[in-house]
Amino acid sequence: MVKRLISANASEILSMSKEELKLSIKASEGRVVVSENVAPRESFIGDITNAEIAKAFGADLILLNGVDVIHPEIFGLDHTPTSFVQELHRLTGSPIGVNLEPVDTAAEMNEDTLSIAEGRQASLKTLQHIDTLGMDFVCLTGNPGTGVSNKEIESAIKLAKENFSGLIIAGKMHGAGVNEPVVTSDQVKRFLDNGADIILVPAVGTVPGFNAELLTEIVGTVHQHGGLVMTAIGTSQESSDEDTIKQIAIQNKICGVDMQHIGDAGYGGVAPVENIFAMSKALRGMRHAVSRVARSINR
Repeated sequence: MVKRLISANASEILSMSKEELKLSIKASEGRVVVSENVAPRESFIGDITNAEIAKAFGADLILLNGVDVIHPEIFGLDHTPTSFVQELHRLTGSPIGVNLEPVDTAAEMNEDTLSIAEGRQASLKTLQHIDTLGMDFVCLTGNPGTGVSNKEIESAIKLAKENFSGLIIAGKMHGAGVNEPVVTSDQVKRFLDNGADIILVPAVGTVPGFNAELLTEIVGTVHQHGGLVMTAIGTSQESSDEDTIKQIAIQNKICGVDMQHIGDAGYGGVAPVENIFAMSKALRGMRHAVSRVARSINR
């Protein structure tokens, strides 16, 4: 038995195993917020990290985007190439994860392909490296135009299962430039069969045609097979007004998802702080929203 994440102290969270963290998220009953941020970009405040900003406004887990894990740059952080995860743990008291992108060089593209550094791509080298860094989770997904395909995500899950000891999140927030369906029920089942712990899908209201009926069906399949579901706002709608964020949050909670991601398209590479708090308050009410922002990381 573990304490649910939304009520746990930093010392309890950071001591959780992979299995305990997954159970703690599940026990929170759809009230977990994941904030993605572009870690190398100069932050909105200017002398602290985006991770600290997101945590202060209600994020439970921090997902780093745009990070070359071999040659990392984290704005606002005094760190060595091997200490940045440890430092972010110390400053936020939160689980830290990173996007690694399974690029498909043979994918049929709908847009120009964006080339990204080796340290941002999912490979044996990067997966082994983030394991030594102490990452709590990896997100196998694709940024716009990077050419990440579901086929390559599937292959990366297998590689991660063998070489990474943290939680494996897998799926697409949007097309990533590739001419294929963003998600299908059959694809989700293959992700689970290959070892994904958490299935990432677009939030209802973000990708055209991905509706509540399909999400509910996917949630049922994933839960039946012991996995969790994370919906993602990866379409820059994270910078919409608070009412839009609250509407998206409630729609997706009704469908039964376990955690909700809010993207990085705000000033300085993190969602507007009022929108992070709006999602937090909509999903769990003021009592638990205050608990997350007020609970000292020294507990």
